[in-house]
Formats: sequence, structure tokens, C-alpha cells
Amino acid sequence: MFKAHQSNKAAAINPLKMSQPLGGALALLGIDSCLPCFHGSQGCTAFGLVLMVRHFREAIPLQTTAMDQVQTILGGYDNLEAAVLTMYERNKPEVIGVCSTGLTETKGEDMRGALTIFRKKHPEVAEKCNLVFINTPDFTGGIEDGFANTVTAVIDAMVEPASVKVSNRVNVLAGSHLTPGDVEEIRDLIEGFGLTPVILPDLSTSLGGRQPDDFTATTLGGVTAAEIKGMGAAVLTLAIGEHMRKPAEALELKTGVPFKLFDRLVGLEAVDAFITTLSGLSDRPVPARVRRQREHLVDGMLDGHFYFSRKRVAVALEPDLLYAYCGFLQEMGCEVTAAVAPTQSAILEKIRAWSLLVGDHEDFETLSRGADLVVSNSHARMSVSRSGAPLVRAGFPTFDRLGAGHRVVVGYRGTRDLLFEIGNIFLANDHEHSIQDWGLEGTTEGHHGGSHAKA
Repeated sequence: MFKAHQSNKAAAINPLKMSQPLGGALALLGIDSCLPCFHGSQGCTAFGLVLMVRHFREAIPLQTTAMDQVQTILGGYDNLEAAVLTMYERNKPEVIGVCSTGLTETKGEDMRGALTIFRKKHPEVAEKCNLVFINTPDFTGGIEDGFANTVTAVIDAMVEPASVKVSNRVNVLAGSHLTPGDVEEIRDLIEGFGLTPVILPDLSTSLGGRQPDDFTATTLGGVTAAEIKGMGAAVLTLAIGEHMRKPAEALELKTGVPFKLFDRLVGLEAVDAFITTLSGLSDRPVPARVRRQREHLVDGMLDGHFYFSRKRVAVALEPDLLYAYCGFLQEMGCEVTAAVAPTQSAILEKIRAWSLLVGDHEDFETLSRGADLVVSNSHARMSVSRSGAPLVRAGFPTFDRLGAGHRVVVGYRGTRDLLFEIGNIFLANDHEHSIQDWGLEGTTEGHHGGSHAKA
């Protein structure tokens, strides 16, 4: 069994880890008419807000309880109560989600107790608005943990058991590693079999890019409160990503709806398993459109496998996305020389790499020396510029490229596009090295084509 080693440095340098509250806010942004709020200082909220705005390039409705040093010491419930009342009175959201931060967690804030007190003091608000308070300490875990904890809290607070099941309804617990574009692709595949998916959270309709006619202070789009409450009527839950196991188990315990976990949807074999499940669940054959997409992927794999073979790749991403990329690259014949995750996770045990480490971008820079390709988020751009290896940007945050939220790497189409993106980088570098090896720099393509240089 492969085991990830923990970096033993006293401090993280150029951190790879994103905090739990950020993951919690991301999950809440996939719920319609919701107001996410950080229970902490204004700085905690501002930092997370900037990261999400730069990544998604959308307006992000993120509130704060604006704690200061005095209130932190004496107790922050008054700030929390005032913030929730203000948010409800001004905007009338259907859901208010409050995530704790390092400041309030260090003080020892009891979020469950605070919710109980608020409901007793303000039953008129609790009856009309769904309140979800979540412990998301940012000094432990990461974005996947905060995301999973928040989805679990939403299920515990809002989902209602159902005595009657809807035969064509399925729940989808979409992990934090999926982009809005990925979620939209998953929805298309499920609907292609005549099934109706309820996706929690649904970032495809809230952060996929919309221009509303009128400004709204709450989230616009996403899974509705009514849909969440009705998740108990589904016949199956599809959990995407290992960190969605916890909310899937919570949903099964509360409603009796069984779940099936897919640790990745990138790669031919992984997508085949997903499509087979959908076909069996719906009792329908695979649509011709999806069959064509599979043929295109297989053809692309045949065309590109030569350029992937024996290439050395280093990957630094959140655990579930790290596993998805490493698995796909190895299936294409690459050697993963370094795999770095920001936090521990059960999925890391499945990753096969020369070096597997829980660390930061400084560790990653050291381990990735000599790699033909580097895969990480935009925070890796400086270290990569020193090594000279090409960088494929993936994960959160990606703030120096357009379209991060629309990128699709899941399903047959997404895998095919990822294959071409990476394969073209390998192809271009092979051509450049061949030209240099033959001493043909400065010649024109018309006189010395790529085929002559490689002969």
C-alpha cells in the first residue's frame, strides 16, 4: 500500500491548501436563494471572497459576522445573531449558511448550540428560512473537508424522509473538485437516460456564468430548498469523489436512499462504470450520442498514446482531483514522478507515484524537477517558471486564465479534451527538442518540416 508522507517543515511556503470555510462557502454557493456567511473577522471573509471572485469571475454573495478582538474574547453569539437577522430582514433568502473560521473555532464557538439558541429566540425566522450552521475550522483539514462537512450539515438540516420513491429520480452529490462545467456534463449524461438528477450542490446553474436583469444579494441558481427537502424520494444517490462519502452516508442514514460512490469520472474505464450504472438504473440502452463520444475518446487515445508514453509528470492538487489526474495520466502511459496533496485523505492510498507527499508548493517544486509536465493550480506558476516545465492549470484557484469554471474534464468528452490538451503540449515539446537535437534552429518550416527533423 502506498502511503503519503507528511512534510515536517515548521511552516508552509507557498501553501497548496485551501481552508475549510472556503469549501463550506463553495458548497453553499450551489444552493439557490442562499446567503453564505463566515462567522469571523472581516479579513477572513475578504480573503476567501477575493479567491472565489478571481477564479469564477462572478459576483460572490459572501457575508460576515465581523468579529473583532473584544467580541472574540467575550463571545461571538451577539454578532452571529445580529448578522443572521440582518441578512434575513434585508434579503429574505430561503437558506442562510454560516461557517465558522479559525478565529471563532480557536475561541471554541459551539455552532450547534448557537443554532439552537437562535431558533428558540427567533422562531419566526427559523420557520421561514432554512438555517444551517457548520463547524469548519481552517486550522485543520482543507477545502474538501469543509465542502463535505457543509453538504452533510445541509442534509441533516433540510432533507426530509419520503415514504414514496420516484422511480426516475437520482441524487448527485457533486464534489468540490468538479467545476460548474463538469457538473453540467454530468447532468447531461444522466438526463440522456431519462433520469431526473437532483444535484447538491449545483454550481452549474449558480456559477456557470449568468447576467441577471436585476441585482440580487443572494445566490442566483443552484439546487432549490424544495429539491433538497425531496432528496429522500430518490432511488439512488451518486456520490462523486471520496470526500462525498460522508454526506452520502448521512443521506442514506436519514432517508434510506442507497448510494454508489465514484472516486473519479476522468478516464475511459471510470466513465464506462458510470455509464453502465446509469443504463442499469434506467433500464435503457446507452444513447447513440454517448456511444459516439466514447468512440471519439478511444480514437483520441489511439492517436495520442505515443506522445504520453514514459513522460514524467508531477501533480499537486486537492486529493480527489489529484487521484483523478494521476489515474488518467498513468492509464495513458505517463509516469507520475511526484504527487502532492494539501491534506490527508483515504483516496491517497490509491495513488501510485514515485513520491507521494502531503505538503506545499515548495515541496512540489523540489519533487517536480526534471518533469516533462506539471499539473497544479495557478499558485504553481512561479515555481514552474523557474523549472521551465509547462504547466497545465487545474483545480482551485485558477485566476490567470479565462474559463476556469467552464472547463470540463469528466465524461467521455471531457476526458477527450483533456487528452488533447496535454497531448498537444507533449507533441509541441517533442518537436522543439527534435529541432534542437538536429541543430535546425532558425530554419523555416517549409524547408525542414517536422517529419525530417524526427527522421
